[in-house]
Amino acid sequence: MGKSLYEKVFEYHTIKQLPSGLYQILVGLHLIHEATSPQAFSMLQERNLNVMFPDRTFATVDHIIPTSGCDRPLSDPLAEDMLVALEKNTAEYGIKFFSPNTNQQGIIHVIAPEKGLTQPGMIICCGDSHTSTHGAFGAIALGIGTTQIRDVLASQTLAMPKLKVRRIDVNGKLKSGVYAKDVILHIINHLGAKAGVGYAYEYGGDLIDNLSMDERMTICNMSIEGGARCGYINPDQKTYDYLQGREFAPQENSWKQAIAYWESIKSDPDTYYDDRVMFKAEDIEPMVTWGISSDQSIGINETIPSFSQFHESERNLIAEAYQYMSFQPGASIKGTKIDVAFIGSCSNGRFSDLETVAQLLIQNRGLKVSPHVKALIVPGSQQVRAEIIKHGYDKVFQDAGFEFRESGCSMCVGINPDKLIGNQICASSSTRNFKGRQGSPQGRTLLMSPVMVAAAAIAGELVDARNFWKINSITPALVGA
Repeated sequence: MGKSLYEKVFEYHTIKQLPSGLYQILVGLHLIHEATSPQAFSMLQERNLNVMFPDRTFATVDHIIPTSGCDRPLSDPLAEDMLVALEKNTAEYGIKFFSPNTNQQGIIHVIAPEKGLTQPGMIICCGDSHTSTHGAFGAIALGIGTTQIRDVLASQTLAMPKLKVRRIDVNGKLKSGVYAKDVILHIINHLGAKAGVGYAYEYGGDLIDNLSMDERMTICNMSIEGGARCGYINPDQKTYDYLQGREFAPQENSWKQAIAYWESIKSDPDTYYDDRVMFKAEDIEPMVTWGISSDQSIGINETIPSFSQFHESERNLIAEAYQYMSFQPGASIKGTKIDVAFIGSCSNGRFSDLETVAQLLIQNRGLKVSPHVKALIVPGSQQVRAEIIKHGYDKVFQDAGFEFRESGCSMCVGINPDKLIGNQICASSSTRNFKGRQGSPQGRTLLMSPVMVAAAAIAGELVDARNFWKINSITPALVGA
């Protein structure tokens, strides 16, 4: 019986099984940011420990950074303290820090791939749940807690159980106007937000094979929202083409050796999976979350589901979602007025995500953001921002009434100045629709693709982006969103 990529990589990186039953795993790449690392460094200092392999750890600032400008000191004293702590700790322990003044700063899950740090067959960890993004390259990428960050800093190892593997195949071709964000929301909707507990998700099928690397990152990014510990896609020529020539990727002398290893860790054709599910790409519509959990979603032309459609075990959460979101069962999601539109995050803040929206705006010149909507476009990194400016897309966004910001997590997480106010409704391309996620205890988040967000920003309400942008079978689907 063959082995999955997960099994191979796990076994290659296992040092030993511990008395607890957990496995001690060697970590190849450790990513840190300002929000979860200060306490871990304090734990090191309390125990008089050093960082064992500082050249295996890389840092950036992303969660707390203002996207309207990064003048120091930051206006939020706590944010300034967190940034100062990161600067001090990375300097003291010799860790590479991609700070704003290097023009290399960005969301950690955006800059690591674009620099070639993320590679197939690695164990990658970061004190951030959306570390699963890096699985798009055939890595096993794990979000970890503060104590585990300390452990990795001190020992370059992690204690964890061995996961089961669920294979998720998506076959066929997406309808025009349907994107990678819709695919992952569709999967989570059908499997559930807790279905992945104890599992690694392996994504495959001819649709996944045909996705770009940016789109694959969107898919893997939200694996955690489906309860999975990580999600990954087997590496292929697209993976290698993306990595070749990047700063930290293997260079000429070791490139062939790297390819040989990457090919060897692919899942075998006769792999046994603990579970296997299949989806048809043609069944997927533009998706919108209506509730307070990532699996509470519907197609844009569907209505809010009734109470009776849910299992008894889910009904307390469903009732809470109805009340919090002020939605009524049976109501149409289409036509919902929005106050804020946000395009960005580690899920959809890459160049192709933003370019897709820019191209639609160019094809539909003269359209403007609705007067009552605040619309932000936030690049995932300074490199993405520079590329957008190079193509002139920043002017396209601004001419249409979008605010084009500096790079950062922005409205994905409410610990920076970009926050909802009161019970505002936000059409968002970000990762989570939890209560209070975007900074206001009453704020309401509707997740969707960047193309859907842009259409809602201009219409002032949720619309079917396919009709709004006149995306049809004659117009090829734009990639990335």
